[in-house]
Order: sequence, then structure tokens, then C-alpha cells
Amino acid sequence: MADNSVLDTAVSQGSTVESSFSEIYNEILPLILDAVIIFIGAYILARVISFLLIRLSEYFGHARIAVRMIVPILNIIIYTTAILLLLQRVITLSTIEIVAFSSLFGAAIGFGLKDVFANIIGGVIIAFEKPFRIGDRITMGEHYGEVAEIGMLDTRIVTPDDNYVTIPNYKIITQSVASANAGFIEMMVVIDIYIDHSADLDRAITIFKEAVVTSRHVYISDRCFYTILTENQLHSVRLRARAYVWDLRDEFECRAEISRRTKRAFQQEGILPPRYYVPGEMPEAS
Repeated sequence: MADNSVLDTAVSQGSTVESSFSEIYNEILPLILDAVIIFIGAYILARVISFLLIRLSEYFGHARIAVRMIVPILNIIIYTTAILLLLQRVITLSTIEIVAFSSLFGAAIGFGLKDVFANIIGGVIIAFEKPFRIGDRITMGEHYGEVAEIGMLDTRIVTPDDNYVTIPNYKIITQSVASANAGFIEMMVVIDIYIDHSADLDRAITIFKEAVVTSRHVYISDRCFYTILTENQLHSVRLRARAYVWDLRDEFECRAEISRRTKRAFQQEGILPPRYYVPGEMPEAS
């Protein structure tokens, strides 16, 4: 009789455990499917809104960078809403189911999603701290280009060679990033011209200055001024112009135009390019 009682108790406990596992399975699996559907929907919505706003920003001229900075903020709102929807679904679970889901979630982070969450935190910091903006020209490590997109996981820049570079957000917040225009549409450009030590330096500076101030790309104001600097080097005199281009996208065209016009005028005026000299035989500058 006692043996039958023990057997019935064991069978009853086994049925209870099996029922608990079945209940957890039936609740957790739909939750995981809901999470996948929610985040896929959030991703598609964020991509569509980003595409439309970036296209629309092209019609705002000098305000396009400000319009584009709405994109990462909207992305944060979209993904935060997705997380809240998922949390609302989690709260309806029982204590055992929440523990099971938390275990699966923690295991996912430990095995492969740690960098993903680091990138998400980096994306939030970039969106609110604004070390750079969409449309800025930045330098990070060996990469230089225009910020095309700030996503939740990575930032994408387009280099002058039209290469599309993807940089994880966690790297951007742990490394130095230089922004050439700091959110403004105007940007400083630097143009170097080299002349011979025997050349007429004053005439060369005048020609160089005229090429800068008359360039259709250069913008001059109280904040955006220009300077012409000179430096004696071993085999040449370096003339360096610092000026602001009206639109940062004209950076390379501005440099090419000023250099081309200056060198053409130097040829007409007989201002020679650098020559190599034996040390001790360098001529005096005129």
C-alpha cells in the first residue's frame, strides 16, 4: 500500500513538472516570436523614415545637417517603443516564465550580443551628445569622409573615393574623432602651394590671396575668415591658405580651383616652382 502511495506521488510530481515545462514552452516561444516580429518591424520603419528624411533634407540647403540629425533621435524613439512593447508582453508572464526568459536573454548577451548592446549604448550617446552629425566630415583612425548615417549599431561614412565605411558605434565613443565642420555647413580647407626660394614672395602672396578671395567656393564673414601663411623649408617656400568653403561638399573642387588658378598665374608671372639645392648653396629669397 505504501509502495503504491509513493508511486502515485512520483507520478503526480512528474506530471506537474511536465506540465510546468509545457506551460513555459507555450509561453516563451510565442514571446520570442513576438520579439522577432516587433524588432523587424521597428527596423523596417526606422530605415524607411531615415531614407525619406535624408532625401528630404537635400531640399533644405544649409539646414540639411540640422534636418538629418532628426534621424538618429527618431531611431531611438522607434526602438525604445519596440522595447516597451516587448516589456509589456513580458510583464504578463508568471515568475517562473520571467526567470526562464531572463536566463535565455542573459545567455544571448553572454554568447554573442555583448557587442550589439555596446553598439546600441554608443548610438544613444552619439545621438544625444552629438560629437558629430549626419553630413559632417570626420576623421577616425585612417578613415576620412562624410557621415552618411548614424544607426543604432554603427555609423556609416562615405570617403572621398566613394567608399562606404561602416564603423561600430562602440569604437567611435572609445576613440578620438575629429569633425572638420562641427555641425556647420561651412568648413575650413587648407591649400598648400610651393615656390622657389628665389621667387618674388610678395607677388606670389598677392596672387595666391586673389585666387582665394575670388573663388566662387570660398565664404568670407566675421566668423569665416581667411589667412595666408608662409614657411621657409629646405628646398622651397610653402604658401598655405586657410579659408572656409561655402558648402563642405565643395571641399575638393575648391582646393583644385584655387591651386589651378594660382599655378597658372605663377607661370605667367615667372614665379618658379621649387628646385633642389646643395646644402650651403641656397640662394637668398627675393
